[in-house]
Amino acid sequence: MPQPLDADAVRTWCALALDALGRAREEIDAINVYPVADGDTGTNLYLTVESAARAVDAVFDGHATTGPGSRPGLAEAVRAMAHGALIGARGNSGTILAQLLRGMAEVLAAAGDEEHREAGAALLGRALRRAVESAYEGVARPVEGTVLTVAAAAADAASAVAGDAAAVARAAHERARTALQDTPGQLEVLGRAGVVDAGGKGLVEVLGALVAALSGATTGREAAAAGPPATRAWQAEGCPADLGDTPSAGGGPAFEVIYLLDADDDAVARLRTRLDALGESLVVVGGDGLWNVHVHVDDAGAAVEAGIDAGRPHRVRITHFGGAREERTRVPEPAQRAVVAVVPGEGLATLCAEAGATVVAVRPGEQPACGELVEAIRRAHAREVVLLPNDADLRHTAAAAAEQARAEGVRVALIPTRSPVQGIAALAVHENARRFDEDVVAMTSAAGATRYAELTVAERQSWTMAGVCQAGDVLGLIDGDVAVIGTDLAATARTVLDRMLAAGGEMVTLVLGEGVPDAVADGLRRHVRRGHLAVDTVVYHGGQRSAPLLIGIE
Repeated sequence: MPQPLDADAVRTWCALALDALGRAREEIDAINVYPVADGDTGTNLYLTVESAARAVDAVFDGHATTGPGSRPGLAEAVRAMAHGALIGARGNSGTILAQLLRGMAEVLAAAGDEEHREAGAALLGRALRRAVESAYEGVARPVEGTVLTVAAAAADAASAVAGDAAAVARAAHERARTALQDTPGQLEVLGRAGVVDAGGKGLVEVLGALVAALSGATTGREAAAAGPPATRAWQAEGCPADLGDTPSAGGGPAFEVIYLLDADDDAVARLRTRLDALGESLVVVGGDGLWNVHVHVDDAGAAVEAGIDAGRPHRVRITHFGGAREERTRVPEPAQRAVVAVVPGEGLATLCAEAGATVVAVRPGEQPACGELVEAIRRAHAREVVLLPNDADLRHTAAAAAEQARAEGVRVALIPTRSPVQGIAALAVHENARRFDEDVVAMTSAAGATRYAELTVAERQSWTMAGVCQAGDVLGLIDGDVAVIGTDLAATARTVLDRMLAAGGEMVTLVLGEGVPDAVADGLRRHVRRGHLAVDTVVYHGGQRSAPLLIGIE
């Protein structure tokens, strides 16, 4: 029985779309050849919709606490869906899907719930049209034969149908399926590979879930039965044909950079121009002060710096394409080995990414969930993965992520690094040419030989192993324990260095936090040179907010 286009329908849609993408994820990953043949489009779309579904569930859960029968309206539900997709968007296709959902939400949330019940069909048609316009606005250089083409075809069909909302959704879905089959003839790389567009395939799954939700389906099995199965335009074994010399097969940028950005519209307009000159596959979506930025570049640091100039970037994710950009004749096989590193600042994220690691950047006070680490391991697209949590508090989460990835067939070695400086030391000796076990032993040895310290600022009065500290005091923690209490960052750091170097050392690593001037590092470098002539000092601008200074001694 047809269902009204209301908050319950949105919640059901999210759940069914997540279920559909979960079932189709591997299939979509297998046909992912554009814009980069890195085999993760299905996973990225799944994670994007998962974030949207969580946001909608949270709205319903919030209303449930206010009393029996309290439920959100359509406007609140669609805004939550769009916001959840925006903050959780992954990859090129996930970012575009987030903008499609945002465009729909603009129309659906603008009208009252009663209007939606009376004219759901017309509103849904307008919402799909606005979704397409919004998505094209977000993509710097739109390419036909992609998810954009499929979305545009769906919107055209929706605008031409009368009836209830379910009929409009059904027309959009059917036209999207037809448009998907046409994509190999519109985009050369798809035609050579013998596949349809992966992002477009994902959108067809999402629209199929919308049909099911508005038709009264409540389970994934019902959703799958809501319409005839889409015919495949790719090879039966899911293995594309010879790609030849295609844009995605070689010569492209080395990094994918994604981050959320707090910025105003004028700053984002300038950012678009700057990033467009730096790389390709640029997608900037969002609004109302919060944006999701996606770009492929050779200089990951420059892309992040552009975001810093425009506003406040956070949740920075940098992926090194590695073998995905090497010339090949088939869909890329997983790389033999990769490193996944968790880091607390943009500068450290860039440093580790340039060393070849897949990076999970975290904000102050936040810890990545097990699922986020598993997704990063998948994103690394390798048979063997070394996981560097770089935080003692992450050991259990990292262990659970490693175990889950192993169940998926990835060989994972967890090196229990407790500080980013230990992770830097491990990365410095990483060599893909070695046997996996030998590489893990070398990296573990380098991390274990690195004593670590951090300087932070006390938030309140408390007892420590070094005595009572007051709010605002500078605390010097050595191997996780408070060893020095001071009032000045540089002076406290000198005391910490002296204590650590008393036990010997050959190399000092200083990682400056956000806003810490170079003069602090210069002074500490001179201090080390005066007391320990044989000790070298290296300085990195980490950009972390959690600790003004990190210290490592090898």
